[in-house]
Amino acid sequence: MKKLPLHIKIMIGLVAGVAWAFLSSSLGWNQFTIDWIDPFGQIFIRMLKYIAVPLVMFSIISGVSSLKDLSKLGRMGGKTLGFYLMTTVTAVGVGLLIVNVLQPGNFISEEQRIKNRLQYEKWVAATDGVEILDGKNYTDDPRYGGIDAGELEMDDATKADLASKMAAASKSQSSGPLQFLVDMVPENIVLSLSNQQLMLQVIFFAIFFGIVMAMIPDEKVAGLSGFINGTNEVFLKMVEIVMKAAPFFVFALLAGIIAKMADTPGEVIQIFKGLASYSGTLILGLLFLIFAFYPTVIRLFVKTIGYRKFFKNMGPAQLMAFSTSSSAATLPVTMECVEDNMGVSKNVASFVLPVGATVNMDGTSLYQAVAVVFLAQMHLVDLSAMQQLTIVLTATLASIGSAAVPSAGLIMMILVLQSVGLNPAWVAILFPVDRPLDMLRTVVNVTGDASVSTIVAKSEGELREA
Repeated sequence: MKKLPLHIKIMIGLVAGVAWAFLSSSLGWNQFTIDWIDPFGQIFIRMLKYIAVPLVMFSIISGVSSLKDLSKLGRMGGKTLGFYLMTTVTAVGVGLLIVNVLQPGNFISEEQRIKNRLQYEKWVAATDGVEILDGKNYTDDPRYGGIDAGELEMDDATKADLASKMAAASKSQSSGPLQFLVDMVPENIVLSLSNQQLMLQVIFFAIFFGIVMAMIPDEKVAGLSGFINGTNEVFLKMVEIVMKAAPFFVFALLAGIIAKMADTPGEVIQIFKGLASYSGTLILGLLFLIFAFYPTVIRLFVKTIGYRKFFKNMGPAQLMAFSTSSSAATLPVTMECVEDNMGVSKNVASFVLPVGATVNMDGTSLYQAVAVVFLAQMHLVDLSAMQQLTIVLTATLASIGSAAVPSAGLIMMILVLQSVGLNPAWVAILFPVDRPLDMLRTVVNVTGDASVSTIVAKSEGELREA
C-alpha cells in the first residue's frame, strides 16, 4: 500500500467514501457518519484553506521579488490573462454547443413544460408585461390548472438559501463597471487575509509588495527575502504533511457529503433522476474539457507531456479538487503538482496559479451556459442567437468575479439569467444536484489553471523536465 502513488491512494479513499455512504444510508447509520466521520473531512478542508492564503501571498512575493526584469512580469501577466480568457470563452462555447445539440430541457414532459411556461408568463406579466407562448394563451386552459400552475415549490431552507444568493447577485449587479478594480485593492490586508473570498486582494498586495522588493537593492532586503522564502518553504512542507493523510480525509469528506444529501440510497438516485438530462449534458461537457480539450492544448504547446503523463502528474490535484469542491482549498496541492510533477518553475507557478484560482473558472462558465439554456428549454423559452451571445459575454465576465469556494457559481448564474430576461429564481431548481456537479466543475477549473501555467512556463523558458 505504501508503494502506491498518491493519486491512486486518494482514488481508493474516494471510492471507499462513496461505498461507506451508501452502506450507512442503507443501514440507517447516516447520523453516525455525519457526527463521527464527516468532521474529519471538514478539518481537512479547513487545513488546506488556512494554508492556501499565506502560501499564495508568500509564494507570489517570493516569485515576483526574484524577477529583477519587471518587463518579464508584465509579459507573463499578459500571457496568463490571455490564455485564461481563451479557455473561458472556449468553455462557454462548448457548453452552448452541447446544450443546443442535445436539448436536455426537451426530455421534460410536454405537460410539465407548459406548466413551467405558465409560471414564466406570470413572472413576465409581473415585471415587463404579458408574453404569450407561440401566440396561444394557455392561462385559461383547464388542463394546466390556470396561471398558477407550475409554481416553484421550495422549503424554508431553500428559500433562505435562494434569498441570500439573490441578495449577493443584486449587490454585484448594482455595482459600477469598474467596481471589480476597486474590489481588487484591499483596505486592510489583515482583513483580506482572513476572508477566503478576498483572495484577489491578497494577490494584488503580494504582487505590489514583490515588485517594490525587486526595485530595492538585494543587500537592503536580504533579511526580508530570507524570511519570506523560509516561510514559504514551511507552508509547502505543511502541504506535504497534510497530503500524507489525504486518502483518509477524502474518505471522510465524501462519506459526509453523500450522507447529508439523502437518508437512503434511493433518495440519492432520485435526486439525479429528476434532473438526469441536465446532469448528463453538463457532465459530458465537463469531461470533454478535462479529457480532450486541456490535454490537446498541452500537447500542442509542450511536446514532452503526453496524455497519460499529464493525468499522472495532475492526478492528486484533480482528485483533491473533486473532493473539496474548492479551487482555493486545492491550490496548495495544485502548486505542488505543477512544480514537482509538471516541471513548472516556482516563479511561474506562484504567479499564474493563484491568479487562476481567482479569475479562471472554466467549469463554472460551461455550467452557466448549459444551465441557463436548459432552464429556458424546460420553460419553453427560445433564446435568440443574440441572447446566447449575451450568455457568452456575461458568463465570461461573471466567472472572473466568482469566488473560489463551493457553489459560488450559482450566484453568478443569477446574473446570467437576468442578462437574458429569465427568472433568476429558477436557480433553485438546480439546488439538489449542484454540490455533486460542483465537484466536477472544480476539477475542470483546477485542470485549466495547471494547463495555462504549464503553457506560460514553456513560452517563458521556465519549464524543466519533471
